[in-house]
Amino acid sequence: MGMSGLKLLKYVLFFFNLLFWFCGCLILGFGIYLLIHNNFSLLPSLTLGNVLIIVGSIIMVVAFLGCMGSIKENKCLLMSLNSYVSKSLTDSIQRYHSDNSTKAAWDSIQSFLQCCGVNGTSDWAGHPPASCPSDPQVQGCYAKAKLWFHSNFLHIGIITICVCVIQVLGMSFALTLNCQIDKTSQALGL
Repeated sequence: MGMSGLKLLKYVLFFFNLLFWFCGCLILGFGIYLLIHNNFSLLPSLTLGNVLIIVGSIIMVVAFLGCMGSIKENKCLLMSLNSYVSKSLTDSIQRYHSDNSTKAAWDSIQSFLQCCGVNGTSDWAGHPPASCPSDPQVQGCYAKAKLWFHSNFLHIGIITICVCVIQVLGMSFALTLNCQIDKTSQALGL
């Protein structure tokens, strides 16, 4: 691939990461909106607002790393996500018994994906929690989550694009309405 092709790829990758960062901002904002309009109760439970805040934050961080890695052509930034996610998940296992929100999140993930721990049942010191499947050869949640994400990438992309289109349409309608209000005010001499 020639230099112009690499430069084009760099900017396309930057643009898509910027788009994902913007979507992460929207998801985070919507999650905060849901929390505020539900009397701002930060209960240690897995509510829709909490999930959206977590997902939006993760998308924003990953997309930011992708933007910076692509524009600066930094391989470390482009590939740093896998080890960061794995380490964060391993650290969260240590808080399973002391933090109710971490416990609820792990139980939900392990039940939904039929997985156990980050890499398997050996991640749990002692006996794995009841949310782990009883099969001792069960796969870890990190690999299962990656597989689930890759198999549902089309659906996730469609939902993300739909959210972006709705947001752009909403902003367009708001700007059009704002301009019409200004024109009406000027015509009436207000």
